[in-house]
Amino acid sequence: MDTKVTAGRVFLSGTVEKDYTWEHISPQHIIVFIYSGEMTLSYGKSTLDFVTGDTVLVPKNQLIRVFKKPVDGEPFKAVSMFLPEEELRKFYQNRMVLENLDEGMAKQRPIKSHPLLASFFSSLFSYFDMQNELPDSLVPIKIQEALTIIDEVDKRASAILGTFSEIGKIDLEKYMEEHFMYNLPLERFAFLTGRSLTTFKSDFKKTFKTTPGKWLTEKRLNLAHHKLASEKQKATDVYHSVGFENLSHFSFAFKKAFGVSPRNIN
Repeated sequence: MDTKVTAGRVFLSGTVEKDYTWEHISPQHIIVFIYSGEMTLSYGKSTLDFVTGDTVLVPKNQLIRVFKKPVDGEPFKAVSMFLPEEELRKFYQNRMVLENLDEGMAKQRPIKSHPLLASFFSSLFSYFDMQNELPDSLVPIKIQEALTIIDEVDKRASAILGTFSEIGKIDLEKYMEEHFMYNLPLERFAFLTGRSLTTFKSDFKKTFKTTPGKWLTEKRLNLAHHKLASEKQKATDVYHSVGFENLSHFSFAFKKAFGVSPRNIN
């Protein structure tokens, strides 16, 4: 799930000719320009939909579920630009940065669509005709160019891209209630809430009066039961969306909890 990236990269995402979804955390901010198709980002219980021509900011250290979808016979295709902190610090050191960064901004649309952005990303196609990724020597130049355009067309992005603080200790109850359906090890939940694993477990017990494992399983199974019984979804569509890694484990846990197979819920 984690992408280990230490340097900037600019590359053409492989074309996706059928619906595709996965969970993702990036240690760097990512800019994505959609050439064709549609993409949905889910941040906990918040969902954003993007279409052809949109520029998407995927903030670092944000737990998201990504859904890519071809449209009208056109595959999903996008260019992705990883933004290393070194390049961001270089760009923002002498520029104004909005100071009203809040938790919800990353879950909005901090980069509006603009002809300048469409023109810039389209110009990269000539490079991608030769190879799928820009040469290392060009990456810093293109990153600085993209940041310049973004800063001109939508200053809100600076509140995210120009802020360099580390993850601080956040509201554990609120975060877990919004993200329990993601299939993460406890170490990652601890990191994303600004805690060591030991502190996470201790704070969790104080907050929820039970262990993380028991609480996560119960929450995921209750959500699955709702999707199956009330929304009439199929077990094969539900298990991953509520945080189970495979169908067999989900089916076993569900039957143990409710006394009936998820396939037999009416």
